[in-house]
Amino acid sequence: MAVRIPIKGSKKLLNAWAFYDWANSVYSLVIASAVFPIFYGALFRAAEIEKIEVFGGEIARAPLISYVTSSAFLFIALITPLISGIADYLGNKKVFMQFFCYLGAVSCIGLYWFSLESIYLGLTFYFFGLVGFWVSFAISNSYLPDIAFPEQQDRISAKGYSMGYLGSVLLLVFNLLMVMYPDLFGIAADETEGAEMKAMKLSFVSVGIWWILFSQYTFFHLPKGNRRDGERHHVILNGFRELKGVWKQMGQETRLKRYLIAFFIYSMAVQTVMLIATYFGEEEIQWGSDNQRTLGLIASILVIQLVAILGATLTARASEAFGNIRSLIVINILWIGICIYAYFLVTPMEFYIAAAFVGLVMGGIQALSRSTYSKFIPNTIDTTSFFSFYDVSEKIGIVIGTFLYGLVAQMTGSMRNAAIFLGIFFLLGAILLTRVDKKTRN
Repeated sequence: MAVRIPIKGSKKLLNAWAFYDWANSVYSLVIASAVFPIFYGALFRAAEIEKIEVFGGEIARAPLISYVTSSAFLFIALITPLISGIADYLGNKKVFMQFFCYLGAVSCIGLYWFSLESIYLGLTFYFFGLVGFWVSFAISNSYLPDIAFPEQQDRISAKGYSMGYLGSVLLLVFNLLMVMYPDLFGIAADETEGAEMKAMKLSFVSVGIWWILFSQYTFFHLPKGNRRDGERHHVILNGFRELKGVWKQMGQETRLKRYLIAFFIYSMAVQTVMLIATYFGEEEIQWGSDNQRTLGLIASILVIQLVAILGATLTARASEAFGNIRSLIVINILWIGICIYAYFLVTPMEFYIAAAFVGLVMGGIQALSRSTYSKFIPNTIDTTSFFSFYDVSEKIGIVIGTFLYGLVAQMTGSMRNAAIFLGIFFLLGAILLTRVDKKTRN
């Protein structure tokens, strides 16, 4: 039987790669951004408590989920180089992508049993859901220079994000209907739990099923991976050695190094916004009632996702006309304005307006950041290590960003002050991006 060899740059291969965004983006929307944060807050409100005894002491709900999130990203930052090293030397990164895809999907299904009574089990599922999503996504990113030529990468990267936004919105709308009209889906309240809470838990299950089901198309067409030549000693630690080698090689790649430093700074803020936007809206906006809060927050996330499709497409066009770096500088400046505006948000309508602007720049900065890095890395088959470095930088930035955000909010007593603080990172990012294309002195 002949072995099917995917053709680099072919429409079928590019679409299959982009389709993984359709499969896995439901996690980032339903679990990370929309339904789970609302469900998590509702658990504490239903129990009429703000703190819970866990990890040997009492801790409030917001710091608890923040610390678990930071721990998960620290774990991701540590494990990604290990996976990178093994995948590069064995040439089977698709197997690792599949493993972490299924780990994340099963963990989403496990969130059905999340409760304050079994908080450790629930937090474990939440932890590994994050791990599964981000590690599989990192491996998917590393495929970009393998499957697309440089002139194709901006558009296919934007297409992936757009497909992800569209697919996740479709599932979120379905979940929203379940939450609003549980009777239509045969979801009824019982003595211990309301119908709305049950609908939210079933939405977690739907995410896991969607993720597993639609990822099969991607896995069928993606190549197994490039096997790196050389000896097979110390395979497990080779990932860290390769990161060191990537950093050393960047000494000769000034443009790439400058870009990565700028990305590290502004990505702290981008990812922190993604992770805390719903929690911000839940605590700082005057919704009026719990039902209005639930529907309003989900509606705002829908606005972000729908506008993000347009944002990713417009940014790809802008990069063609004005260049990647100039486009990224403008996007960072727009982010600064959003952070300042967030400080003054009070009403739901103001929050919706902010959500629309966030969506416009969210899709653009993510897609363009990924494709810009792909263009800057040197010609090599060792793409996994370079993208591992990229993803480790991003995850360490998330750990720092979420920690500092929580620290500022705790010290000042307001998440609004923390939003202004994030604007500083976007300002620094824009300044550092201006240096990327500057000539170096000999």
